[in-house]
Amino acid sequence: MTGGNKARKTVGILGGMGPEATADLFMKIIKATPATKDQEHLRIVVDNNPRIPDRTAYILGKGEDPTPLLLETAKNVESMGAGLIAMPCNTAHYFHGAIQAAVNVPVLHMMREVARVLKGRVERVGLLATSGTLKTELYHKSLAEAGISVIVPSHDDQIEVMDAIYSVKGGNLEKGREIALRQGAKLVGAGAQAVIAGCTELPLVLRDGDLEAPVIDPTKVLAEACVRLALGE
Repeated sequence: MTGGNKARKTVGILGGMGPEATADLFMKIIKATPATKDQEHLRIVVDNNPRIPDRTAYILGKGEDPTPLLLETAKNVESMGAGLIAMPCNTAHYFHGAIQAAVNVPVLHMMREVARVLKGRVERVGLLATSGTLKTELYHKSLAEAGISVIVPSHDDQIEVMDAIYSVKGGNLEKGREIALRQGAKLVGAGAQAVIAGCTELPLVLRDGDLEAPVIDPTKVLAEACVRLALGE
């Protein structure tokens, strides 16, 4: 067992985007923790705040600014004792700088963690994500620093990807999975050596082994980073 109790940090989850993705991160942190009994697990505090406005809608100029509630939720998580904060929402990382400036504890950056894991392993990845994430090039920037290029769906295919994401949010996992499999296969056919399930709803329906190339789960990567940093490694 690495990292003594005294060195451990409480993990804070800035959640609600969406609720099932929040629960998914919680479970993946538990699974990533090297524990043999309850007392060896990490303390985790969660603010599952589904009132945070749609991030993609705002980025595309069609919705309310989520920044005020993102900052409020981050501060609340910090006040509950979090020593680090994770956001199980890819698109919300567009607001990472503002959130980090509002709190006094580290806010993990999902895209940088994914780039760290993939560096030296692949040269081209496919990206399934929200239109907001694609527009802001959150993954493009972090992956470029690791020497990795990004393949994205065509305009019409991206409409389908968004349909998959909102289908999962609405509880229609079967439809979401069907679309994700089809669009992921297209990216592999276009030369992707791995496919990033770059919206936290997508790993709920698209998993490693589903495609002819590895499927990268950013939620799992984020969970492993939470454990590593919380244990002081």
